[in-house]
Amino acid sequence: MTLRLAEVTAANFDAAIDLKVHPAQEHLVAPVVKSLAEAYVYPGIAWPRLIFDGDRLVGFLMAFLDIDFAGDGTGTDIRSGLWRLTIAAGEQGRGYGHFAVEAVAAEIRRRGGNRLTTTWHPGEDGPERFYLKLGFRLTGEMSGDQVVGELALA
Repeated sequence: MTLRLAEVTAANFDAAIDLKVHPAQEHLVAPVVKSLAEAYVYPGIAWPRLIFDGDRLVGFLMAFLDIDFAGDGTGTDIRSGLWRLTIAAGEQGRGYGHFAVEAVAAEIRRRGGNRLTTTWHPGEDGPERFYLKLGFRLTGEMSGDQVVGELALA
């Protein structure tokens, strides 16, 4: 495996928006095109990247960086984390999700952060086992209908 992240460009845009999860998982993650629209609306916060194994597109991630979750301008609860993760149908179980989380963690560390936050839909069909296996812990918070998990970064 030669895994790497790449920016979304005009040359790979169509492939990016064609990326789909397994049909049974479609209710768990927004389409890539919505993520790219959000990245456009939230420049400087959203960090969208494609995941390649060699020259093969296998996934998409979008991180959020340095958001004030307290919302009061005090900077007492600045968070960064994984906003979206899409691993293509047929490509799951090959380490690409783990690579994606590690890549986001590396970017957060590079920016001086020490924790990675994400959310997921709870339940048997959701990705909770994946995140807990990577060391995320539930915070007890909810974001809409999703649970919030956090990973301490060393």
